[in-house]
Amino acid sequence: MKIIAIGRNYAAHARELGNRVPGEPLIFMKPSTAVITSGQPFIYPSFSGDIHYELEVIVEISRKGKNISRENYREYFDRISLGIDFTARDLQKKCKDKGRPWEIAKAFDGSAAIGQWIDKFPFDFHNLHFELLKNDKPVQKGHTATMIFQLDYLMEYISKFFTLEPGDIIFTGTPEGVGPVKPGDHLRGLLEGNNILNCEIKGL
Repeated sequence: MKIIAIGRNYAAHARELGNRVPGEPLIFMKPSTAVITSGQPFIYPSFSGDIHYELEVIVEISRKGKNISRENYREYFDRISLGIDFTARDLQKKCKDKGRPWEIAKAFDGSAAIGQWIDKFPFDFHNLHFELLKNDKPVQKGHTATMIFQLDYLMEYISKFFTLEPGDIIFTGTPEGVGPVKPGDHLRGLLEGNNILNCEIKGL
């Protein structure tokens, strides 16, 4: 299982971090050891002092696919959910300043919180509202209609380079409103008003 994540897929988020809006998808990956499931705590790592939350709509691949066409993209996933891409912002900045890859800031153990999976069929992926609450206060609100690269295009683009396999997960990008967490915080992710992700932040 691999996690393929898309960076800067909402224009307002790119701007809030001082980044240019990309002309093509910005892809990075996380290993299976990054996954924590809803209800499991996120353990604040000792190597960072500035961990940020980034809430995203995610899909789970259900069948093997290579060179997927935009017309057939819905045939390759059955379930959707929310995920939190935890990011060590201080490490990311150091890596970017030195022109280095920033996997250590994005792909560390526990950096991908996964919500409860739900059936895709009642929903239109291109018209989903989602929200993150930190300590019961809204901090992020997103609408998939405002994604720069929609899921059909992403799956076509990704599958040119990587064969998608059952169990793989695509993180589709985060909207504006990202921010820090600290031990004691509690995060809740809502998709179309349904609470499907819960994550408590704990210290070592």
